[in-house]
Amino acid sequence: MAKEKGRKLIAQNKKARHDYLVIDTYEAGLVLTGTEVKSLRQGRASLVDGFVQLTDGEAWLHNVHVPEYSQGTWTNHSARRKRKLLLHRAEIDKLVSKSGDTGHTIVPLALYFKDGRAKVEIALAKGKKEYDKRQALREKQDRRETDRAIAAVKRRERGA
Repeated sequence: MAKEKGRKLIAQNKKARHDYLVIDTYEAGLVLTGTEVKSLRQGRASLVDGFVQLTDGEAWLHNVHVPEYSQGTWTNHSARRKRKLLLHRAEIDKLVSKSGDTGHTIVPLALYFKDGRAKVEIALAKGKKEYDKRQALREKQDRRETDRAIAAVKRRERGA
């Protein structure tokens, strides 16, 4: 059997990019049980309420929902258990020092398979205020409107 290559996305946390200003991103491995891997291979997971907590020099992923494996037996995992993240010591130390600042948190952005191994992209982030969210939304709408206007002009030029 050929080994998987590339990146296969399982779940993405789009709300995190809306609610937080992403400062730095890291790729971390996950310690999973067999039924969790099988459930993820079916493409089932949710990162919406997830966060990372650093305790005793280790990183733990909390509140990420990986539903029970449908063909699992009594050995099935619990859906919202905390999962250990695999990071280098230097990365953990950097996260510990930076996440201690006021308003900073660590959130998961994406869950995916990379060359057959489950990985999670985590971000050191700072919470946005309500007016920051509105400003970002306004900028996004303005960009979309200008792109549409440019596309309309190009269509008219091609048609003429």
